[in-house]
Amino acid sequence: MSTAPVLSPDVAGAAIPRHVAIIMDGNGRWAKKRLLPRVAGHKAGVEAVRNVTRAARALGIEALTLYAFSSENWRRPEEEIGDLMGLLRLFIRSDLAELVRENVRLRVIGDFRRFPADVVKLVEDAVGRTAANTGPILAIALNYGAQAELVRAAQTLAERVKEGQIDPGQITAQAIEAELETRDLPPLDLLIRTSGEHRLSNFLLWQAAYAELLFVDALWPDFDGAALADAVAAFAQRQRRFGGL
Repeated sequence: MSTAPVLSPDVAGAAIPRHVAIIMDGNGRWAKKRLLPRVAGHKAGVEAVRNVTRAARALGIEALTLYAFSSENWRRPEEEIGDLMGLLRLFIRSDLAELVRENVRLRVIGDFRRFPADVVKLVEDAVGRTAANTGPILAIALNYGAQAELVRAAQTLAERVKEGQIDPGQITAQAIEAELETRDLPPLDLLIRTSGEHRLSNFLLWQAAYAELLFVDALWPDFDGAALADAVAAFAQRQRRFGGL
C-alpha cells in the first residue's frame, strides 16, 4: 500500500516544483531480488506509477513527466517489449476514467505511433478524452529520445532558413524550445532517477539544463507518495541560481 505524501510544515510553505520528471528505473532488479520474472517487476512498476501520479496531484505539482519507454528500449527481448505493451494497454484501460474524473490532462511525448496499432489508438483516444481538462498534466514519454527530439527541432529550423522564413540569427534558445515536444509544459524543475543509477539516459537533455537532479537508491516499484514528498522536500532545500550568484 502506498504511503500518503506528507510534507513537513516548513517544506509545505516552500516552493513546490511545477514540473517533475522521473526516470523510472529498477523494475527488473526489483523482480530479480524477489526471484520473480521481469514482468512482475513491470507490473509492480505500473502500481508505482499509479501511486506517484496520485501523490503528485496531492502535492500540487503542475506537471509530471514519466520516462516509460525510451527509443533504445526496442533493443530489449521481444517478449519483454510485448509485456510492456500489454501493461500500457492495461494502465490506459484501468486508469483513464480516474484521469478524466480528476481533471488530469494526459500528454505523450515521443514517437508512440511506432507501437502496435491498437496501442496507438488507445493512446490517441486517451489523450483526446483528457484534452479539455484544465488540471495537472501527466506526460508519458513513449519511444522517446532527447537526441532525436533535438535533431528534429534542428531540422525544422534549418528547413525554415532554407525556405527564407527566418534568418540563421533567429535560431535562438527560445526558437529551439518552441520546437520541442515539451513546449506546452512548465520548465522542468526537478528530475529524479530511481535505482541508484547516475545518468540521464537520453531523457530531456535540453530541458534538464537547469533542473535540479536527484538520484535515489529506491527501485522504482518501491518509490511511492512518501518518497515523492521526500524528493520535493529535498528540492525545497536547494538554492537555484541559474548561473547567477
